[in-house]
Amino acid sequence: MVFCSVATAQQEPQYSQYMYNMSTVNPAYVKGQAGLFSSGILYRKQWQGIEGAPETANVFGNIPFGEKIELSVNYVHDAIGDAVQVRNDFLNVDFAYITQLSESLRLSYGLKAGINSFRVNALGSDVVDDPAFRDKTSEYQMAIGAGVYLFDTNFYAGVSSPNLLPNDAALNGVSVAQSAIHLYGVFGYVFEISDTVKLKPSTVVKQVVGSPITFDISANALVYDRFEVGASYRYQDAFVGLLGFKITPDLRIGYAYDFSLSDLKSTSNGSHEIMLLFDFDLLHLGNKYTSPRFF
Repeated sequence: MVFCSVATAQQEPQYSQYMYNMSTVNPAYVKGQAGLFSSGILYRKQWQGIEGAPETANVFGNIPFGEKIELSVNYVHDAIGDAVQVRNDFLNVDFAYITQLSESLRLSYGLKAGINSFRVNALGSDVVDDPAFRDKTSEYQMAIGAGVYLFDTNFYAGVSSPNLLPNDAALNGVSVAQSAIHLYGVFGYVFEISDTVKLKPSTVVKQVVGSPITFDISANALVYDRFEVGASYRYQDAFVGLLGFKITPDLRIGYAYDFSLSDLKSTSNGSHEIMLLFDFDLLHLGNKYTSPRFF
């Protein structure tokens, strides 16, 4: 009661390999390849070695309907906490409409709609006498987001907010969480270094209203359209190593390891993230995509 200070913290799941499922941050993100259904699974174990550290699982799919409309479905399970366990389950559907600006340049507009299950279980803690935590409690929240995404065969840029609703959580009549609007900007460009090597620098800028701005800067190299290696820097937080391998033309595996740069480096063994991506050529248009997009 005598001393006070201001603290800022992560409020939504973050991903080191966000660039392969940007619909988590921008509902306007599209593959732009008619007939190509993309799906994936991602698991992230953040701050290994710290009890109750975040664990996130993401299952997603991208479904094209012709050349102008795409739908994306994302399910995210996010868990944090040890004695007091907090669980978030997000289910979102994105609708994106694509407009042709020139022969290669396209702009998509996206809307996100979803529902979030927010659950708290404090029965194993010493705060069960608090009326907000006396039982397993939960509530459901709506999510509405929007974004725009500009892209061609070698370039993309976009701005978005995954949720524009003030989803504050109150359990048993007591306010326990206050959400803030998250704003994202993404940018990337693919350089054709040679016939066998592509280099893609990219960035994502994140602004949580009321908190300091942060960003990730990444560079990924794709060799022979099969092997991938890269690195990323998350401002004042982590240095990330990225690896990828295309097992078959339709199946790819990716791995990322975060080396903590903040004060957590003395107690955390870093963060692990693994991802599987699988493409279905629904309309058998594979010959059309002899040089698929590197994002």
